[in-house]
Amino acid sequence: MLTDGTCPASALFIKDALEAVEGRWKLLILFSLSKGPKRFTQIAREVNGITDKTLSRELKILEANKLLSRTVIDSFPPTVEYALTEHGRSLEKVLDTLQLWGVAHRKEVIGK
Repeated sequence: MLTDGTCPASALFIKDALEAVEGRWKLLILFSLSKGPKRFTQIAREVNGITDKTLSRELKILEANKLLSRTVIDSFPPTVEYALTEHGRSLEKVLDTLQLWGVAHRKEVIGK
């Protein structure tokens, strides 16, 4: 941060990126969808501990940030499927790297 409270241009891009995926759940939702399109209940099962209300809110935010798409399938009852967009797929390397770092971090800190 600069003395006037603003970020230098290079840090602004990191700030933008973090705001798009901030919070406890967004990266876990994106990681779940990196394995392919899923319905709401499938995502809820994979993202252990998230409530339906929170999942719904996070999916809307991720869709607004163009990281995932929502498709309503014409069936009875109607089915909704979520999938990563091309923009969302651009995060796959980041997610893979973060997962690998998490494994190493767990070993370093916890010893497992």
